[in-house]
Amino acid sequence: MATEKKHLNSGGRKPKADPCKHRYSFNLNDTDNAQFLALFDASGLKDKARFVTSCIFKRELKVVKVDKAAMDYYMRLTTFHSQFRAIGTNYNQVTKAIKSTFTEKKALAFLYKLEKATKELVAIHKQVQDLTAEFERKYLNK
Repeated sequence: MATEKKHLNSGGRKPKADPCKHRYSFNLNDTDNAQFLALFDASGLKDKARFVTSCIFKRELKVVKVDKAAMDYYMRLTTFHSQFRAIGTNYNQVTKAIKSTFTEKKALAFLYKLEKATKELVAIHKQVQDLTAEFERKYLNK
């Protein structure tokens, strides 16, 4: 009757097919522990037990390092590129509005100012291209 009650109760965690039930213990000195923790952090695993078993059985560890500075630069560059395209759209709208709204003399004055702003924009774009080339040399050719 006691075994029948166990089968009726379906609550709790389902048993694993191959549970880890063997335990081993080892001690490390301070320098070995520091090296172990550095390797564990570099592995990116969240569980030290899995890290140790993968090291013992020589399973391949995948280490992915994310450079926050490079990621931030890439995000800002993408944002800048979208803003640059938006400026191009606005540029076309402004030139069309200047042509249709103002007299020829006023339109030429506004177009001169627009031309100066465009030259500044081209200079900034050249700086971005130089920075991007430097970034690619520094990070992508490692």
